[in-house]
This record gives sequence, structure tokens and C-alpha cells, in this order.
Amino acid sequence: MFIQTEDTPNPQSMKFLPGKPVLGQGALGVDFPTIEAAAASPLAATLFETDGVMGVYLGADFITVTKAEAVEWMHIKPALLGAIADFLTAGLPVLAEGANAQSSSPATPIEEYEGEDREVVEQIIELIETRVRPAVAADGGDIVFKHFEPRTGVVFLSMQGACAGCPSSTMTLKSGIENMLKHYVPEVARVEAA
Repeated sequence: MFIQTEDTPNPQSMKFLPGKPVLGQGALGVDFPTIEAAAASPLAATLFETDGVMGVYLGADFITVTKAEAVEWMHIKPALLGAIADFLTAGLPVLAEGANAQSSSPATPIEEYEGEDREVVEQIIELIETRVRPAVAADGGDIVFKHFEPRTGVVFLSMQGACAGCPSSTMTLKSGIENMLKHYVPEVARVEAA
């Protein structure tokens, strides 16, 4: 199995592209920011066995691994490539039985918003799904809607994968996503990380 790798804007994260589905098309990504969280994924748990791994994000067709700053990629990349190849070649389940391919921390359900607020939230989610998530996934991460406060106009988003802890994530949120949401949805005043 040939696995391509790509650098991400976050120097501590690398994107691994195995050339086959990881979670599969249409699945939301799953973030494993700790070894404890990785219990829901045999693949993520396997990757955490490599010294220096600090986080794993599984996407539809990629895996992003975040390492400790003190560890060099040249020291752990071969072990990660081998672990991913062995795991996927064996045909083992990526997620534990009963685990869902969705974001690890739930958003406020859309049903909790009413009337105009619900319409605003639907617009926000639509823009994130169609314009933001594909671009962020290309960088090995994800961004997930968490909550909208109608009274203040604040949108809370969660950065995952390579985007979590990325030096440019604040600029992405403020300059990119906030400006776009404010342009299309006048009720949005600002965007904050959740």
C-alpha cells in the first residue's frame, strides 16, 4: 500500500492519504485529541502507540496525525506509515462497534433554535458545510458548528485535526470565516473558537 503524505499549515500535524476510504464518503470526521478518546477507534489507538503522537483526526479519505513539538517527523513518520498500512491492509474496522463517524463533541441541536434564529443557524451551517469544510479538509482538518448566540450574534466553531492548535487558525477564524459569515448572514457579529 502506497500512502501519500502532505504537510499542513500546522507544522505539528501531517496528513496521510492512503488512497482508499478511511471513514468513507459522506462521513463526518472524528477527532481524537487524547489517547482516552481514541478508545472509540482501533486505528486511532494504534497510532497513539507511537511515541510523540498527541492527536489523531480521521476524515473520509485521510488521517491527520498531530505530534508533540519536541518530536521530529523524520523519527515517527515511518512508524506511522507502517501502522496505517498494516491496519488498513488487514481490513480491520476503523471505528469500534457502536462508535459513530461524527464530531466528538456535539453541537447545539438545530431543533433548539426557533423561528428566525433557526433560519440563521441553517444558513450558517450551510455556508460552513459548502464553503469552509472542504477547504479546511484539504489542509487535514475540520471545522464544526457548535452554537449560535442570537442575542450577541456570536458563532462558536470547533477546529479539529490539523486546524486545532494551528498557528494560523485564529486568522482563519477571524479573517476568513468570520468575514464570510458576516457578509452572507448579517445577524453574525463575530466568530469564536469553542
